[in-house]
Amino acid sequence: MKIIPLYKELRSLQANTFKGEHYRELRRDIERMASASTLPPAEQQAQVIHAIETAIIVSREIGMSPEGIKACLIAPFCSDTSQIDHIRKKMGESIATILEGIISVQQLYHKNTSIKTDNFRNLLVSFAKDMRVILLMIASCTNMMRKMSVLCSEDKEKGEYSDNSEYSPEFMERIAGEASFLYAPLAHKLGLYKIKSELEDISLKILEHDAYYHIKEKLNTTKQARDKYIDNFIAPVEQKLKEQGLKFHIKGRTKSIHSIWQKMKNQKCDFEGVYDLFAIRIILDSPLQKEKAQCWQAYSIITDMYQPNPRRLRDWLSIPKSNGYESLHITVLGQEQKWVEVQIRTERMDDIAEHGLAAHWRYKGVKGGERGIENWLSSIRTALEEGDSMQMMDQFKTDLQSDEVYIFTPKGDLHKLIAGATVLDFAYSIHTNIGDHCTGAIVNDKNAPLRQKLVSGDQVTILTSASQTPKAAWLEYVVTGKAKSKIRQALNEMQTKATSMAKEILERKFRNRKIELNGNYLNTVIKKMGYKDPNEFYRKVVDDQLDINDIIEQYQLVVKRDLGELENTAPLHKADEFVWGNSGREEGTSGEELVIDRNIKGLDYTLAKCCSPIYGDNIFGFVTINNGIRIHRTNCPNAPALREKYGYRIVKARWAGEGSKGTYPIVLHIVGNDDLGVVNNISSILSKDEKVNIRSFSIDSHDGLFEGTLTIMLTDTRQLDSIVKKLRTVKGVKNVSR
Repeated sequence: MKIIPLYKELRSLQANTFKGEHYRELRRDIERMASASTLPPAEQQAQVIHAIETAIIVSREIGMSPEGIKACLIAPFCSDTSQIDHIRKKMGESIATILEGIISVQQLYHKNTSIKTDNFRNLLVSFAKDMRVILLMIASCTNMMRKMSVLCSEDKEKGEYSDNSEYSPEFMERIAGEASFLYAPLAHKLGLYKIKSELEDISLKILEHDAYYHIKEKLNTTKQARDKYIDNFIAPVEQKLKEQGLKFHIKGRTKSIHSIWQKMKNQKCDFEGVYDLFAIRIILDSPLQKEKAQCWQAYSIITDMYQPNPRRLRDWLSIPKSNGYESLHITVLGQEQKWVEVQIRTERMDDIAEHGLAAHWRYKGVKGGERGIENWLSSIRTALEEGDSMQMMDQFKTDLQSDEVYIFTPKGDLHKLIAGATVLDFAYSIHTNIGDHCTGAIVNDKNAPLRQKLVSGDQVTILTSASQTPKAAWLEYVVTGKAKSKIRQALNEMQTKATSMAKEILERKFRNRKIELNGNYLNTVIKKMGYKDPNEFYRKVVDDQLDINDIIEQYQLVVKRDLGELENTAPLHKADEFVWGNSGREEGTSGEELVIDRNIKGLDYTLAKCCSPIYGDNIFGFVTINNGIRIHRTNCPNAPALREKYGYRIVKARWAGEGSKGTYPIVLHIVGNDDLGVVNNISSILSKDEKVNIRSFSIDSHDGLFEGTLTIMLTDTRQLDSIVKKLRTVKGVKNVSR
């Protein structure tokens, strides 16, 4: 189309806006800005033509205000924010705001991201800021799709494109994908149902031409029969409505090709299996105050004539959709047992359904002015942000900009994060391994630290290093759950590994010094060295921050003080129970002998828990550093080690007189058959002996045997021998040992 006729058509559509010098001035501005671009003349004219064609769609089919139409005409030649100030002074704040939004969206596209994501749809709304930008983009897409539809139709049967086309096949498929996934749903949300259906049909025509032409041929083949059926269905309805004095006209329409194709896919059937191929629309010429009453009156007439399907009733008359759509939808069983959808609405409602929210506000009496425009824009944003159950229409959250940010990778992939997310959060959102080794990032071509917060539209390149590992400090500035959990997991794994390595190092060093490493003693050493958290101790061992020799010296001090002894529960005995005496016994290196008697004073002793000696046992004394003398049995498990390493601290000892006044804890190990009653028999024998005090008795059964650990308080070995003999007589008991 030539450019002059386009100018004339635009002027005729907006005669009240572009008249006299104003129209000519606007035309000069367009041509001046076009000529100022670096594009060849042919491309300059192509841009002007596209801008005017889009402006005509904006005016005729969407019904936008003059500011939106002017912005649409200028937008192709305003690609730099440096031009905005000049436009703001010359044309006003409203047009400048729209152009700023268009430039932001263009920059979003330049990031080469995939538009086929819900994140991109949300980000697009966020970047647009002024909702008129969304309407202009829908109109621009519609303009391109209509051109491509004509080009695609040149070889429609073959599904090929003309070689002379200004659009390449790849470009057409990309735009068709955007129209289907992005702009058709947005048009639906805004109530632009006619544009929405057109975009979907053309997209199907380009992307799945075989399916498109198959359905189209089927529709053409059945058109005559379908038209006849619609006429037969409408005739009695028209008569009844006229009898009731209603003013109306009726349209019969076939469902869109895209809608039929979706039903075929969802229901997994062929064309003949789609039963509701067409719909009847009854449009009432009704005054505003009688709209609802007359719509329900028409509903009553139709449902009296045809059987309705109550599950298919849609009442958007009582509660309109958020985008302003009002209508009654019912499905009734017509002639030949075919289901027919009937839509009932008024002229005003039909105009809103065709032209969206712009028409809605036009009927509300909004002629212009800032307040009217603000209300209109607010309603558009609400419609975009409110969710519904329609396919592909995910909820646009009202707090989108404050609660979410959208970040690009260098390849244009889009990631959604919560507000306040940092470079490190983004790294973990890509991959755990990238997060673990992240050292920083390049954000919009500038270096950025791990803790830098990101904003929507940032393009981020993550920097990594093989030597980098997660740090506990990272938990202080990440905000996403994934980042926090992955950092904690990595820290735990690192700590487990460090602990294992530290223990291996210690075991090797102790083995080289021919020292046996005991875990209990080591824990005591760790506490004495001031470490409340053993993990910190092990971490410093691995990092070579502690001298292993110092650890070994501390360990040996603990062993010298406490070797072979746990916390003693036996009573503390005074020296008046001991006497020093001489003996011919050869044990020990000292020529003196400790005799337990009642006459000695000034010397304390304790009984070693490791062997629990009692009166009558062969014993010896061991001089400790801080805890006096400990008494061990000569056959104590620790006796060989004590004699070998600390022979100079061994003291001969023996019992004297009739023993001490107290009793001593004895631990017996009992093994027997796990027979019914054996435990009761053992308990019975012990309870009959009045001198025996049972401290504890525990058993563990497995493979038909039981093992018991019995702790009793006895006075001497004679009583012990008696108890052991009695226990061995119990049926089922195999062994009793001390």
